[in-house]
Amino acid sequence: MAVKNYHIGDVASGKITGIQAYGLFVSLEDGSQGLIHISEIDNGFVDNVQKKFTLGQQVKVLIIDIDEYTQKMSFSLRALKMNTLMNIPVRSKWPKIRKASKIGFKTIKEKMPEWIETSLKDIHSGKVKDYRQEK
Repeated sequence: MAVKNYHIGDVASGKITGIQAYGLFVSLEDGSQGLIHISEIDNGFVDNVQKKFTLGQQVKVLIIDIDEYTQKMSFSLRALKMNTLMNIPVRSKWPKIRKASKIGFKTIKEKMPEWIETSLKDIHSGKVKDYRQEK
């Protein structure tokens, strides 16, 4: 077992040597072993690992962790699929070209006299009471 030959982030090929409800055991070409946890198999929910994989099946894995004490590795299939997902164009619910709103200090400067006039009319009509007169 030459775990020292591998680094986190390396892509390696291996063979599935065990299938459990919680993941897959994989042996790499040099005999190093590791686990692909069920959460690292695919995006979304994986309900039955046994239906998707078979013993002896060759897989390409990404090394995501190496335990220096036990010499066991953690692998991911999902992370390799993420790279292919990055090339898929993302649909946006917003149009790409939107009419820019007229906002900013210039707009406030233009609207301020109108707001003051409306507020003064409301105060004089009695809709709004002047808090200074209530003392």
